[in-house]
Order: sequence, then C-alpha cells, then structure tokens
Amino acid sequence: MDTSTAQPVAPFRPARGFGNPHLQTLWGPTLRRQPALVRERQRLWLADGDFMDLDWHGPHSPDSPLVLVLHGLTGSSNSHYVVGLQRALAAQGWASVAVNWRGCSGEPNLLARSYHSGSSEDLAEVIDHLHRHRPMAPLFAVGYSLGGNILLKHLGEAGSASQLQGAVAVSVPFRLDQCADRIGLGFSKVYQAHFMREMLAYVKDKQRRFQHEGKQDGLDTLSNLGPLNNLRTFWDFDGKVTAPLNGFTDAHDYYRRSSSGYYLAGNRTPTLIIQAEDDPFVFRHSLPQANELSASITLELHEHGGHVGFVEGRLGKPGYYLERRIPQWLMGLA
Repeated sequence: MDTSTAQPVAPFRPARGFGNPHLQTLWGPTLRRQPALVRERQRLWLADGDFMDLDWHGPHSPDSPLVLVLHGLTGSSNSHYVVGLQRALAAQGWASVAVNWRGCSGEPNLLARSYHSGSSEDLAEVIDHLHRHRPMAPLFAVGYSLGGNILLKHLGEAGSASQLQGAVAVSVPFRLDQCADRIGLGFSKVYQAHFMREMLAYVKDKQRRFQHEGKQDGLDTLSNLGPLNNLRTFWDFDGKVTAPLNGFTDAHDYYRRSSSGYYLAGNRTPTLIIQAEDDPFVFRHSLPQANELSASITLELHEHGGHVGFVEGRLGKPGYYLERRIPQWLMGLA
C-alpha cells in the first residue's frame, strides 16, 4: 500500500469477520443507518438547458475550504457514502456540496440524454459554477465509483487547468469495458441485476415525464431506442441506451472514450486514489500500473475493502475508513 503523503494515517483493517468483499460492499447501502443531513439545495442550469441539483452542507464562510462530492451509478446525494463524508467534512469546519447527476435528485432530467461514466463536461460546468459562487474558497473534489471515473477523466483532460486544489477518487472503474465483463461474473451478477433495474427505471421515469409534459421530441428519441426488454448486462444497456443517447457509436466507443484509465497521464492535480484489490466490480488487471500514473497521483491499494466499502472497527460499532482518510488527506493540501 502506498501512503506516501505528508501525514501519517492508521492503515485500513476490515472489521473482524468482514474481510469478504461482498460484505464490505453491501454493508453501507443495506445496513448502515445515519441521521438525515440538513442541507440547502441549489439548482444548477446547464448550458444545454438541462439541470443538476446541488446539496450544500457546512459553513457558509466565503473562504472555508469547499469539497465537491460526486456519487456513483444509480446513487444520489443521499447515498450513504456521500452523507457520511459531508458530515465528516463539516466536523473539521469544511463546507461541501454534493452533486446529483442529471436525473438523480428524485426528478427526471429535461433532456433525452443521460448522465454516464464519461460526463466530464457536466463536471466542468459544476466546477466553473462553484468558482463563481465562492471565488475565495479553496476547491477540492471527491468522486466515488462512476463519480471517481468522471473526476479522473476531467483531471486528465484539463491538466493544469482543472481548477481543483486536490482530488480523491474511490473504487474507480478505470476500464469500463473490463468492468462490464467483471460485474457479469459470479456473485457480482447480483449487482449487475440491481443496476439494470435502476437504470431501466431511470429511462422509464423520463418517458413518463415527457409524456406528461408533451415533449414529443424527447419521446421520439427514446422510442427510437427500440424495445428495452431483455437488457441483462452492461454491454446490453450501454449499447442500446447509453451510447445512442449520448453521442457514442456503440458500447465499445463509449467505453473507450469514457474510461478514466486512458486519461491518468495528463493529471496535474494532487490526487489520491483509494482502491481495493478485492473490488467485485474491478478486475485486478484493470488497475493502472505505476507507469500509467502521472507524478500528481498517489495510488493507495488495499488488499480488502470491496467496492466503496472500507468498513473497519467492529460490527457493534463500525467505523468508516474513507470518512477519516479522505478529510485527513485533503487537510494536508489546504
């Protein structure tokens, strides 16, 4: 494990009896309970006429460090890891703002296009907005899974112009094509089936909105996708839905142009990547090699942790490594 940062950190050790990657992965979304967070919602209108909702928490001071938090596939600002991090950041006096990607805040988005793993142009608009909204605040970003992939893609595309003082990416699907294969194996098919249900519901919710509002252009675009029955895998869904809705030729084109693994060398922003070798969404051979990382990137690779898991302590009183490690690392950059 590489911990070559300016500050020491106690290593991650999985909670006793929780070394299994699926237990690590499933604990947060199924068993973790935490109080609701009081936040202020802001709607950001995008250049193409669509919107994303932002949920603010923490001090309103104009110069308090600000962390942008990016959720994963079929998540939202209410995802357990987002709420947990926002609470941990507030405890150290930092402000945070959680993004809801297009259509993920409980209200379908206005356009036929969707959010996806390569939506770095949307992230760039959010970052520009935050700099205008709080120009004196040092700005950082943390992305989980899909959000981490988008973040690393943006950092590679932007180079020294990322407008971020630092970044953290967790449980990243560096190679989307290989991850689409991985999640179709063994017990991971359970996650695949869950994502298929959620992503199809996302499309159907949008269809209902278009019908209710009489948006024939949007309805026609979705109808042109054809029947959406029997979509079992990511390859199925991304070839049939994600690619045509978002300007890609097919699933191969989408995966190639959107996989963050191809953008790592261009990163010029201090970046920590936290990854588990036993992540049930990511093959071990999909992880980047040292020669693929720019000098700005620290890869912290753990033997255990699952996918956005990293549950430590004991089951009667679990702890969350990401919620102590990420704020601590960001504090070292401020």
